[in-house]
Amino acid sequence: MFTGIIEEIGKIRNISKSGDGASIVIEAKKVLEDVKLGDSIATNGVCLTVNHFEKGIFRVDVMAETMRMSNLKNLHLGSPVNLERAVAVGDRLGGHLVSGHIDDVGVIQKYEKEDNAVWITIKPPAHLMKYLILKGSIAIDGVSLTVAQLGEDDFKVSIIPHTKDETTLISKGVGDLVNLECDMVGKYIERLMGIKVEEKKEKKEKKEALTMDFLSKHGFHKKN
Repeated sequence: MFTGIIEEIGKIRNISKSGDGASIVIEAKKVLEDVKLGDSIATNGVCLTVNHFEKGIFRVDVMAETMRMSNLKNLHLGSPVNLERAVAVGDRLGGHLVSGHIDDVGVIQKYEKEDNAVWITIKPPAHLMKYLILKGSIAIDGVSLTVAQLGEDDFKVSIIPHTKDETTLISKGVGDLVNLECDMVGKYIERLMGIKVEEKKEKKEKKEALTMDFLSKHGFHKKN
């Protein structure tokens, strides 16, 4: 689990593609201070496993599905990436609970400056709009942010100077893809509600079928 509070901006040192997957080497410093093999490091919000590290770099493998579902497929040598280590028990939760499992990618539509903040308009895939609520949380390239405005097919977040300086969000261009992870609470509720509706439907069908069968076996015949 992560919090969406970026610890540092890393840099892509090498990408070796194999089929639709890839092995990526990332230059970093802070996230390597206590790193161990098998540790999780969120890279642009994607939970990846460290399979090798040495001074100043670490390597991760990215499977084909992750490449398809995220903007990691667009990385190249020198690309900056947001990095965050998994949260430790007892740490302050400064952002919100982020799993590192990307829901899909959105498209940056517009940047607007207002005093010391920058507004970013993002258009997500239509199927993600139902998970967004005004003042709710969303992770964008691993950055925990608040949905400040919600339109019919897009949403806006406001970037404060600290977030601007400590993440890659402002360095992207209009039309670029960003990884989106919606707040997991809404997805759990949807799943549980769907299961309950299906269970009620099955119970009703079984009850009706059992009742008619029972009556028929005991000599009941429906009158015309």
